[in-house]
Amino acid sequence: MKAKKKTSDMSTSEYFKKNPEAAEKRRKYQRKYNKSVERKKYRAFLVKKNRESGTYGNGDGKDYDHDEKKFMSAKKNRSKH
Repeated sequence: MKAKKKTSDMSTSEYFKKNPEAAEKRRKYQRKYNKSVERKKYRAFLVKKNRESGTYGNGDGKDYDHDEKKFMSAKKNRSKH
């Protein structure tokens, strides 16, 4: 018989698929967080860096990493945090 998966063994996406109320609660928080002045300024900063470097909208898959102060693949940059 298979052992039941513990919540801690579940990925975030699996958890939210099984708990739609929790998923909606998280989305509600994210919407509020993303509207904050701080996040808007941060997004504007990242877009500005992308435009300055000439990579904005060219589909190269690069993101500006403010920690390392350089461009790297979006996948690597977003998995760091």
